[in-house]
Amino acid sequence: MAYFDAASAAPLHPVARQALLASLDEGWADPARLYREGRRARLLLDAAREATAECVGCRPDELVFTPSGTRAVHSGVAGALAGRRRVGRHLIVSAVEHSSVLHAAEAHETGGGSLTQVGVDRAGAVDPAAYAAALGEDTALACLQSANHEVGTEQPVARVAEACRAAGVPLLVDAAQSLGWGRVEGDWSLLTGSAHKWGGPSGVGLLAVRKGVRFASQGPGDERESGRAPGFENLPAIVAAAASLRAVRAEATAEAARLRELTERIRSRVPELVPDVEVVGDPSRRLPGIVTFSCLYVDGETLLHELDRAGFSVSSGSSCTSSTLTPSHVLRAMGVLSEGNVRVSLPPGTAAEDVERFLEVLPGTVAAVREKLGAPAATENVRAAGPGLVVDALGRRCPIPVIELAKVIGDVPVGATVRVLSDDEAARLDIPAWCEMRGQEYVGEEPVEGGTAYLVRRTR
Repeated sequence: MAYFDAASAAPLHPVARQALLASLDEGWADPARLYREGRRARLLLDAAREATAECVGCRPDELVFTPSGTRAVHSGVAGALAGRRRVGRHLIVSAVEHSSVLHAAEAHETGGGSLTQVGVDRAGAVDPAAYAAALGEDTALACLQSANHEVGTEQPVARVAEACRAAGVPLLVDAAQSLGWGRVEGDWSLLTGSAHKWGGPSGVGLLAVRKGVRFASQGPGDERESGRAPGFENLPAIVAAAASLRAVRAEATAEAARLRELTERIRSRVPELVPDVEVVGDPSRRLPGIVTFSCLYVDGETLLHELDRAGFSVSSGSSCTSSTLTPSHVLRAMGVLSEGNVRVSLPPGTAAEDVERFLEVLPGTVAAVREKLGAPAATENVRAAGPGLVVDALGRRCPIPVIELAKVIGDVPVGATVRVLSDDEAARLDIPAWCEMRGQEYVGEEPVEGGTAYLVRRTR
């Protein structure tokens, strides 16, 4: 079985396993106590903090360990906003932030704060000028990921941090995906990370708050971790997280070059091997091990199951793989195809033979899934409408509306339109994306009873 979902959770690094087992024997006592066992535990905790702070690029007394990366984000956002409440209650985030950041932003807005979401380009990157334009006198905090979790696009953190610094606004960086590969560039103010993303154990996050940043911890007070992460520290896991971060950093340069070659192989060959595929994300400014692509006329959930049966563990941002039946917020913000979306994220040590086997299996798997969909005959749900056609796909989930559109676009003259009726939210993203891929003109949408009509004009 080839595990290709390291962006969700990387396999436990051998160094993490060794450190975890060793610290279970040495680090079980309360590090706040003064007796021998407590002092031994405190030494382990201090050493882990110093090693992690060196990797992050901050002082040890600026860094605390939290029970998860999500808790680090929530504590960081809430504490920074509370610390600057006299300035204002305006929060800025990008439209492609991790859900933990967006959930914190939603809670802030529900509580009466104001929120600006900065959009991204089709590669998933923000424009630093857009962040600068969003900054105002009442802006309390700005948030920007170092790299995207779904498509791997690296963000211009240094330039955004420069704009925030000039405006006197702290910048919180979610560095969960990138921290194992190196320090985050730029003059950031707060930073978060999660150990299971770099091969450490789950249940360990980190929050760094630079000296001079106004910060007010929320919730009941606690004497542990500077009051920013209440509760007894999971010392064995913290020690293992610190040890694995140092280990992956030592291997990062060589492993990044190797994984970039493998992901570039996937990026270039998938469109050659599989028709009607869009590779998404920035082609060069991206993390070493992540490559994402979407396949037209494919049910993403079925594709993932078939790849799993073939021996490959991958993930997806397709609407049909989520309980909400809505496309990934990242793909939606980028305006790219969400059908049959596949994210391949290679863990360190991935064998080139596994990538080659994936490329051998993928074309047949996609073809089989497309055949299994059994799209109805073109005349089955099509009716004439003056100079154009209407495709009635109400009650039918993507990719069926797009399949029906593709089958009838050639039945109308150049310049005529096809109206696709759909009540699936994914159609709002996938039909325009199909038009761009096929050189057709997306005219727009209009409400109809029971759903939405998407208008496509044939241009060739």
